[in-house]
Order: sequence, then structure tokens, then C-alpha cells
Amino acid sequence: MIDALRGDILAFWSAQRSLLLVAALLATALATSVEFVEWRSAVATNGVVKSLLDGHDRHVDAADRPEALLARIAFLAKRNELDQARGLLEALDRAGDAQTRARAHYLLANALLRTALEHIEKSELEAAGPFVNLSKREYRRALQLNPELWDAKFNVDVAARLVRDFPDFERKSGDELSADPKKLWTDIPGKPKGLP
Repeated sequence: MIDALRGDILAFWSAQRSLLLVAALLATALATSVEFVEWRSAVATNGVVKSLLDGHDRHVDAADRPEALLARIAFLAKRNELDQARGLLEALDRAGDAQTRARAHYLLANALLRTALEHIEKSELEAAGPFVNLSKREYRRALQLNPELWDAKFNVDVAARLVRDFPDFERKSGDELSADPKKLWTDIPGKPKGLP
């Protein structure tokens, strides 16, 4: 039985040897082509990322690789072009991994908080309020994606302290109403709002 099976395999191999070798060669060539295209894409992405990190503006499409999207978001956030950065962030949220998305939300939150602080320095408290609340939301989103992102934890605390220092930010457009300013105990760090 085993000798018959071995004979069948040898007969099949001798009859189909050329065809099997050609198929193996074509499969190897196809795999090599796919890897070459992937390599070229990675090289192009690295060039775009390096250019953006060097401060040169490069166009990045929403369909580009997540690394290029993150570099472009960082570039735009650094220059306070928040609307364009938000558009790319939405694309990254659809395609990127959790760590990359967390980093992008963190970068956008930093830009929003910087804008809020600029308004506060100019005593434009009404204009600063929405930026503070948006930055808190983006920091929270970054922490949902990566709970170990310590910088986001620190910065969301800074933004929360701004709300506590300027309670009108939250009163006009926050998630919950702040306590009456006459009750100073609510401003003590570590005390939850609404409890004595």
C-alpha cells in the first residue's frame, strides 16, 4: 500500500514537475512584488514624516498611512491649524491603532489648550472657554485609547483646574453645572462637587 502510494506520488511529480515549479516561481514572484510595493510605500511615508518633522509642509491624504497622518496632525497642531488637524484625526480614528490615535488626540488637545491659554492671557475668557472644554474632551479620548499616557493625565488635570479657576467655562458649556461660587469648599482639590 505504501509502495503504491509512493509510486503514485513519484509518477505525479514526474508528470507535473514543470508545472509545479512554474507555479512556485510565480507565487514567489507575486509575493516579492507585494513586499516591494509595501516597502516602497513605507519608504515614501518615512520621507513624508521626516519632512513634516523638519518643518516642511507636505500634503497628506486621509487615505495615507497612519504614521503620515500622525505626523501631519502634529505639524498642523503645532501651527494651530486645528480644523485641518481635526479632519485628519477623523481619518486616523478610522484607520490607526489605539496608540497612534491616542497620540494624535493628545497633540490636538495640547493645541486646543495652548489656544485657551493664549485667550486667558489676553483676558478673553469667553473665547477661552470652548477651547478648554474641547481640550478636556480630547485628553479624555486619548486616555480612553491609552490609559497609561501620563502626559494626558497631567494635562487634563491642568484643564480641569482652569475650569475650577474660571467656573464660567463649565457653567456656560460644560457637561455639568458648577457649584455656586460662594461655596468655596467645592474649589478644594480632591473634593467631589456637590458633597459637603
